[in-house]
Amino acid sequence: MMALLDLLGRRWTLRVIWELRDGKPQTFRELQKRCDGMSSSVLAQRLAELGDAGIVAVADSGYTLTREGASLMEALDPLREWSGRWARRVSAGARSR
Repeated sequence: MMALLDLLGRRWTLRVIWELRDGKPQTFRELQKRCDGMSSSVLAQRLAELGDAGIVAVADSGYTLTREGASLMEALDPLREWSGRWARRVSAGARSR
């Protein structure tokens, strides 16, 4: 559990997973463009780490989530839903000030 949390807590890791969520393969350049601000060396490192963890795979057409990666996205759905509710509350609080 801690090893996964350590991996997911690294800068840009969740963003890479998020950008691969739709199942369409992304080339390195496409991913880098979608993750604006990420250096190529960090992206390469994160993709290697996620590959070693069995979360991301590389094919001829680009990088994709593995079955485990897709399962991880499903596990993160409650967090995504919670964050949407939180964002609406924060936004409503800011408007009421």
